[in-house]
Amino acid sequence: MTSATVTMEDLRALIAGVLEIEPEEMTDEALFAEELDIDSLLMLEISTRVETAYGLPENTVAVSGARTLAELHAFAISKRVGAIPVGPVIRPRPLSDPAARLFLFHHAGGSSLLYRGWAEHFPQDWELCLLEAPGRGQLQALPLIDDCDRLVDYFHTAIAPLLDRPFGFFGHSLGALIAYQLTRRLHHEGSPLPTWLGVSAYGVPRVEAGTDDRPHLMSDDELRGWLRDVDGSTPQLLDNDAIWPTFAPVFRSDFRLLDTWAPPHESEPLPVPLSVFGGRRDKLIGEERLLSWRAFTTRFRGLEMFEGDHFYVMDHRQPLAAAITAAMHSAAT
Repeated sequence: MTSATVTMEDLRALIAGVLEIEPEEMTDEALFAEELDIDSLLMLEISTRVETAYGLPENTVAVSGARTLAELHAFAISKRVGAIPVGPVIRPRPLSDPAARLFLFHHAGGSSLLYRGWAEHFPQDWELCLLEAPGRGQLQALPLIDDCDRLVDYFHTAIAPLLDRPFGFFGHSLGALIAYQLTRRLHHEGSPLPTWLGVSAYGVPRVEAGTDDRPHLMSDDELRGWLRDVDGSTPQLLDNDAIWPTFAPVFRSDFRLLDTWAPPHESEPLPVPLSVFGGRRDKLIGEERLLSWRAFTTRFRGLEMFEGDHFYVMDHRQPLAAAITAAMHSAAT
């Protein structure tokens, strides 16, 4: 199983061996936690074996969000042979002459894995560009960046050669802030602007935020507890003492970036169509704060809510992709 080909049957046999069951007892769509009773320790063992067998980056499987064999197979395929990293820009479906590009910015504590499988839901002549912040994924060896302006600089340099055709930005949570700030940077420089800007699960921060709203200042136990309370990460990561230390610095760095960013006092509204998205059960961001984006654009395109929590995006890829596609088409006309 060390070849580039990751077959469903080999993966099924590997996991069945860990669980000490017959491979045929595991269907493609059986839920790991609910139907197969895989707890966090078993998931760690499965993750380690899959990563070793297929040469995947360490600790990526446990936090991939894969809930079934089919999802894990798709994830392993994408990491093994699908995504081609070019610095911080990952293009799952590279095109020589795309009609448009959509840049996707990930959340705090996360990586470009948030957008795995998205490319198939967009027009075939669009090129999706997944942005990977340093210190995670394929860029684990690079130092983390805990300052908004510096991270914007980093991404700006990386994507500048790719802004030669119509493009859009979509950011989730922390990614929404980065997408917005990068758009402001382009506007300030007189550079080409995105056709459309989408922000998800992020409200313009309050200037008066107190210590309780600053996770980067919390103790380690407080941070894990807070993330559990707000559904800010997966139980596989938060409840596992073996892998949490690997990701704790990433969370703390990203939250410091968020906690220390100050909104511009007299910011000119952007002349860019802007749409907002959120989850109805999001414990972090309510509808009022999502609607605060109206003041930051001259072309507000509305708020669209989906069923789910802060990570509603993981359960609504297809309808969300359809909404983004329609918004970009509408903004271009």
